[in-house]
Amino acid sequence: MTQSAIHTPNDVQSTVAVIGAGVVGLCTALEAQRHGYQVTLFDKGLPGKGASFGNAGYLATELMDPLATKKTLSSAPKMWIDPKGPLALPWQYLPKAIPWLARFVRSASSSKVEASRKALYQLNQAAVPAWQRCLADIGAQEHLVPSGYLLVWESASKLEEAKAHAAYLAQWEVESVLLQGAQLREKEPGLAETVSHALFFPNACRVKDPYLLSKHLFAVFQARGGCFEQAEVDKIHPQGNSVRVVTTDLHVFEHAILCTGAWGKPLLKQVGISVPLEAERGYHLTIDTTDLKSKPLKHPIGSAERKFVMSPLASGLRVVGITEIGGLRLPAFTHRFNVLRHHSRQLLPLLNNSALPESEWMGHRPTIADSLPVIDRHPHHPQLLFAFGHHHLGLTQAAISAELVISLLRKTEPEFDVAPYRADRF
Repeated sequence: MTQSAIHTPNDVQSTVAVIGAGVVGLCTALEAQRHGYQVTLFDKGLPGKGASFGNAGYLATELMDPLATKKTLSSAPKMWIDPKGPLALPWQYLPKAIPWLARFVRSASSSKVEASRKALYQLNQAAVPAWQRCLADIGAQEHLVPSGYLLVWESASKLEEAKAHAAYLAQWEVESVLLQGAQLREKEPGLAETVSHALFFPNACRVKDPYLLSKHLFAVFQARGGCFEQAEVDKIHPQGNSVRVVTTDLHVFEHAILCTGAWGKPLLKQVGISVPLEAERGYHLTIDTTDLKSKPLKHPIGSAERKFVMSPLASGLRVVGITEIGGLRLPAFTHRFNVLRHHSRQLLPLLNNSALPESEWMGHRPTIADSLPVIDRHPHHPQLLFAFGHHHLGLTQAAISAELVISLLRKTEPEFDVAPYRADRF
């Protein structure tokens, strides 16, 4: 048994277990250290190797609409049956997905969508400043790249759709510029001639590479005295003024924070928390483009019609897409990677080269039915806290989520109202 000492005000540091070493857990562990806590980080895998490893590296602060809307529900059947579509629901997983899907449908009511939109906007507005603070503290500002972002359309008939989207975003103080013709070609020369128009987001940022960022965060965490236990947490017991964390050993801490992503449902069930959390599987390709005469992309690119993202990262050109409600146990489906190959080559002709080295990856996004994360204290055990469920926005919202949950830990006033992210809101 490992016993973490209970501190007195003039004795030793207060102890915190952070369970989950993705980018949210790493930011949370560092933020706890900044405020004087002795932190132990737990994960069955290596830090940054879960869902945090596979994202596009883009801070998608303009994504304020929840996934569940009436528009999404009306278009979902068509996307599902399209073999090259962005939505997948394996038949063998459908019975298990039904309870989550029912919650998802209920979350599409107008009042719930509006509430979720406001809460996402609140997090996203604070996301980049929080990252700037985090990276400045550890001397790693170079990881945040002021890249801009292009949202592209291939159908000229959808020019009014782009203009309407720009006007909608402007209401939320998101700046965009409509590009066509020579302006668009100058901004992104590698795009196919089939691309008609785009919205350019000049204030958008990306990171150099998600995994390199996670490794840097972890290295600083260790350098500052943090402990890492590569072990699966089987049980968690809040008891009295402490929390027992059970792996193959027993550890006792004054506080624990669950940053478990898509893998946390068994632990949540143990502490009486019921959240409509699903493992939304995402796929990516990383293409080595170093042998090409010119870089295929200057900026992160999103396709409004094909529903996928490409981003130039330190590790290569990252192609990310597919929303697959398939749980934690099914293997990856090869067809999904081929869909990403097809779409990327349609938009970037330079990729029509089968000799380009590439790697494939599939991971599990933690998606809650109303698209809001849980950032909260346990309603009955204040020594247990939560920061998980960020779906597509884990990288975007990691630093601000860490600041908010550590404010709750310290019992200080958070930067803004965290009531929308309550654990018991369902």
